[in-house]
Amino acid sequence: MDYDSKYQLNVKKYKNIATTISYPKVGAMGKTGTWRIFKPVLDKDKCVKCLRCWIFCPEAVIWRNKDDSVDIDYEYCKGCGICANVCPVKAIKMVREK
Repeated sequence: MDYDSKYQLNVKKYKNIATTISYPKVGAMGKTGTWRIFKPVLDKDKCVKCLRCWIFCPEAVIWRNKDDSVDIDYEYCKGCGICANVCPVKAIKMVREK
């Protein structure tokens, strides 16, 4: 599924949520995930599928699947930690990159 079709899927279910969506793409500095220090690691067993991480990710690198589970695009994630901060069950931990 490409970015536009994922966006359309998200809009249909959350059409009452007004938000700005940016799409990850290769920029002048390359894939932006290569320079982060910390990365979010998701514990899928703890995740309650509330989608707060998906809603608040400023880089739109958290993808919502059809079953409301999420995946993280590490090639573009900058490691800001917002997803970990908004997770109500602490299913996302920020870990130092190796």
